[in-house]
Amino acid sequence: MDPPARVLIVEARFYEDIAEELARGAVAVFNDNNVGFERLPVPGGFEIPAAVSMAIASNALFDGYLALGCVIRGETSHYEHICHEVARGLNQLAIVHRAAIGFGVLTCENREQAWARAAVDGGNKGADAARACLTMIALRRRWAMR
Repeated sequence: MDPPARVLIVEARFYEDIAEELARGAVAVFNDNNVGFERLPVPGGFEIPAAVSMAIASNALFDGYLALGCVIRGETSHYEHICHEVARGLNQLAIVHRAAIGFGVLTCENREQAWARAAVDGGNKGADAARACLTMIALRRRWAMR
């Protein structure tokens, strides 16, 4: 029997209320599944892949990583660049390092959309991403890729 999983939750805190709600949903899933976790705040979405990469390189012995945050469209193309690079960076880490990563970075048009998706009594995307992370940890363990 495998030991309980340990996950690093990397939280983009640019939108504090949304980040906290995403984390609330994720933490509930981890607590329900006896998963140990550590929460690591970073300034925004762009910093999430770098933080996960640093944790992987440190050999901190996490079984998985959960990326949480929110990017809301503004008046410039900044939104597209950030969304693309966060997704690309995390996908690259997952493939190159065979890392179990749950993707809970919301990409929304406005705060109302973001809140509807983040709310524990709404879309609860933090919980969805946590469950995806646990699924990938189980898959990784199935093939003993440690």
